[in-house]
Amino acid sequence: MQYTDIAHLTAEAKQGTTQGTVLAQVTRKTERETKTGKPYLEFVLGDATGSINLKIWNNTAWYASCCAAEQGSSIAATAIWRVTDFGMEATDLDLRPLTPEEEDTLLAGGPELRATQEAAWQTIRQLVEGLQDPRLSTLCRAFLEQFESRIRRSGAARSVHHARRGGLVEHICGVMKNADAICRCYPKLNRDLVLAGALFHDCGKMWENAYEEHSLVMPYTEMGELLGHIPLGIELINALWKKIYTEAKREEWRPLSPASEHVRLHLLHLIASHHGSMEFGSPVLPKTPEALALHHADDLDAKMEMMRAAYAESPELAPRIFQRKPPLPSNLVSPLPSIRQD
Repeated sequence: MQYTDIAHLTAEAKQGTTQGTVLAQVTRKTERETKTGKPYLEFVLGDATGSINLKIWNNTAWYASCCAAEQGSSIAATAIWRVTDFGMEATDLDLRPLTPEEEDTLLAGGPELRATQEAAWQTIRQLVEGLQDPRLSTLCRAFLEQFESRIRRSGAARSVHHARRGGLVEHICGVMKNADAICRCYPKLNRDLVLAGALFHDCGKMWENAYEEHSLVMPYTEMGELLGHIPLGIELINALWKKIYTEAKREEWRPLSPASEHVRLHLLHLIASHHGSMEFGSPVLPKTPEALALHHADDLDAKMEMMRAAYAESPELAPRIFQRKPPLPSNLVSPLPSIRQD
């Protein structure tokens, strides 16, 4: 059977009625009533590409099967789908449990997303392999080796940008590529430090925005709520540094300049200041060229993802004009394509 993901299904349903099957998890199921007392089920399906919020009325043939589906369960949902002014609608909805193989496919995302995230992971590894400073190289390699599984299943945010399972890998890759390009434009920057900062800048989100191993629902954690990803990232870097900075390494790296303690301190500053302002959560402002470069590399990647999502999801107000999607500050206009020569 051919499957589609929620992002592609939504795009097709916007163009007109379509029939298809999605692999998804029941991320929320709530019994509600209309103002006139008519009962219905708010039934939310999610995968790695997005979610569908359905109203299942109690007089439909599929109401009982939706009620029976447990929140958090993995299902295949086959229906006739269409998008109306009230959102997605499904008729002739049929649900069945997933096989173990299908559940693995669901958690990994569709083929396009899997390919994107795998390519992002390989790019991250390649950029780390190219680091020249042995302190930062050792630290980054230890991080990737120890936390690969957790990195690859975490989101980069709870909403706004890259807010999906594996989104952290996509965002880290984008920030590292931006940082690499900025360093080529400004060769006096400490490239190793900026790239290490790009790798670690959101590492605390492995606790603030991590998905559980077999879930597509991002839970809230007490650690994430009480500390936030910047303090958590600083704590992680210090713990990793302490682990790798053995007596043998201390002697091996003693002749290196700048001193190892300065390298650690400047890396911590990049993590602490990467939001760019205290208003947005950084405890300090960027105070070095490398910190400023990282802030803009991070901000650019996040905003480009916000714009991509807005073009895909926002209604068209007029030809080539799309409704504003917060936190972007204005409506969007279709970008100008590159020149073609037939």
